[in-house]
Amino acid sequence: MKRKTIARDISWLSFNGRVLQEAADPSVPLRERIKFLGIFSNNMDEFFRVRVATLKRMTEIGGKKVKNMHLEQAPGKILDEIQQIVLQQQISFNTIWENVRKELEKEKIFLINEKQLNKEQQKFVQTYFEEEVRSNIIPIMVENLPQLPYLREKSLYLGVVLSRRDGTLKRKYSLIEVPSKAVGRFCKLPSPDGEQHIILLEDVIRFNLKSIFSYFGYDRYGSWVFKVTKDAEIDIDNDVSTTMIQKIEKGLRNRRKGKPVRFVYDKEMDDGLLDFLIRKLNLSRKESVIPGGRIHNFRHFMDFPDVFQKKGQRKKPFQHQLLKNTMRVTDVILEKDIMLNFPYHSFNPVIDLLREAAIDPEVTAIKITAYRLASNSKVINALINAVRNGKQVTVMLELRARFDEEANLEWKERLEEEGVKVLIGIPNMKVHAKICLIKKRHNNHTVHYGYVSTGNLNERTSHVYGDHCLLTSDRFIMADVNRIFNYLENPKDGGKFLKACKTLIPCPTSLRRELYKLINKEIRAARAKKPAGITLKMNSLSDEALILKLYEAARAGVQIKLVIRGIFCMYSESDKFIVPVKAISIVDEYLEHARVFIFHNAGDEKVYISSADWMVRNLDHRVEATCPILDDKIKRVLKNIIEIQLLDNVKARILDNELSNRYVRDRKQKKVRSQLEIYQYLHSKTIVHAGTEQSANAEALTA
Repeated sequence: MKRKTIARDISWLSFNGRVLQEAADPSVPLRERIKFLGIFSNNMDEFFRVRVATLKRMTEIGGKKVKNMHLEQAPGKILDEIQQIVLQQQISFNTIWENVRKELEKEKIFLINEKQLNKEQQKFVQTYFEEEVRSNIIPIMVENLPQLPYLREKSLYLGVVLSRRDGTLKRKYSLIEVPSKAVGRFCKLPSPDGEQHIILLEDVIRFNLKSIFSYFGYDRYGSWVFKVTKDAEIDIDNDVSTTMIQKIEKGLRNRRKGKPVRFVYDKEMDDGLLDFLIRKLNLSRKESVIPGGRIHNFRHFMDFPDVFQKKGQRKKPFQHQLLKNTMRVTDVILEKDIMLNFPYHSFNPVIDLLREAAIDPEVTAIKITAYRLASNSKVINALINAVRNGKQVTVMLELRARFDEEANLEWKERLEEEGVKVLIGIPNMKVHAKICLIKKRHNNHTVHYGYVSTGNLNERTSHVYGDHCLLTSDRFIMADVNRIFNYLENPKDGGKFLKACKTLIPCPTSLRRELYKLINKEIRAARAKKPAGITLKMNSLSDEALILKLYEAARAGVQIKLVIRGIFCMYSESDKFIVPVKAISIVDEYLEHARVFIFHNAGDEKVYISSADWMVRNLDHRVEATCPILDDKIKRVLKNIIEIQLLDNVKARILDNELSNRYVRDRKQKKVRSQLEIYQYLHSKTIVHAGTEQSANAEALTA
């Protein structure tokens, strides 16, 4: 019996395969190709830390509990399939990296190992090791230890075998953590004219192994890199005597002790050392033990030194047309809605909005949600300034944002020290909505304004994440934003506030039900031979109930168009679909992060932006906000952006039943690389008043 949906984890691996395609694409600038290799590696680390770890726990639970988790396949079978795909992707990765290295050499950029150093470089590496590296490493002799020492997550290790050529000393094993965080992974070497020579930190250590172990009396040193990926799930216990903070802190400590779920190593590693490490980690060669090349932890390659003669052509964000000639963002928003489309538009107006509120004598309060913040957050600085100016500031800080838990705990402490009221979440439910509410007393009236966004309040990621942020003072939208904050401040008794929302559609109370209604309306229209259409853009589509609803719509004749970046569990091809489903994924320079839902609605189109993907966790276990676009001009611009993406025939891949990741190619049409076209469209001087006119370029594309 054929499964109703594609397994979520297999679909995710297909997405990471699209990232790998970008690294393989010779038309992508070389520095960006290296960066995509780093992104692929980092993605895979997180996949094993979270998803593979979860599946392994499921296999241990077994029985009815797993059946109740609604998996289409047994966890063990999914793990077997994952292992096969990951091994194949690792082979592709190694081939791509070798090709990239050849391209680097054409540009006179050489990655030198410890055996290729000339005399000048050898002296440099010895000095560099003594001055910068030695104090940061502690070799551990491990062969006689009852268990391995704690191996740090995300760290790279050198496994060293010490021996004598004459065999007079017994072989010894040692582990050295490569201190990439303290020293940096890359070291620029003295280089011949016109060339750039770089050595990796592990090779600096390799070159100095004799110096490190000189007092043991050995004269032969073999060394190979490896890394261990561990279960990253934080188990929040139900001890009522501990606070949420204490539970998260305990969970973070326990994460350090997480079970190994993947062991990646240099395939040339000494067999005895390999067997020793696998045994000590309680793994077997059948389970996520992955051979690779000489280099690992490619996530560091996202920060590869900028030694390229050809510099990137990434375009800078520009100011929104309506904000170019104004002194205050607030004044414009109080008159009309503005949609900021990142990373094309500058993120500065969001910071300016908060800064203006911080010093405005008429502003009384600011309420905001925060999920992932920049390391030196200008947003936080503005909020602290607001408190110092006598404003009431409330921050809903989601402490359980995965891998940002520690940073958010630190932000909580700092905010509370300044007098900010910090909300820390709701048991068994993450707060993922991106909303802000500013209260202002003007002429004895209270005015509310702020924003609803699809992405995080993060000025760093706003340069690379594609998101939409609606700045608005619409009283109906802001009334519902206020209701959501009332719920967040009173979660035990505040469910009524979410249910009372009339314009925004919140999760977990309303969005699923409303989506069923909207899809059903399109189905009825199609069955009545009337125009019907659904266009969806999101990161992930995995909710089985909604996928089945889309199947029903396609069988009824509803025209369905999908732009899904990541997880896509729907079978998009079927001879039972009256109108073929168009399903694509765009992986390009920017990360497509926005969620947009469009329904034909008998010609009176309904257009929404949302923080929620169509996943069970978002719809049923998170606080999310979906916002209708009420301004016709903004609606038109947003629809044009989606239409341009649907026309992409350069960076779009077809999401088919076989997960083939075939590129969309149409030789009859001009090439459309949507991210470039959207930049030109939004930057066009003919776009005034948030979309009164279309640029000639966009008009041609969307005709």
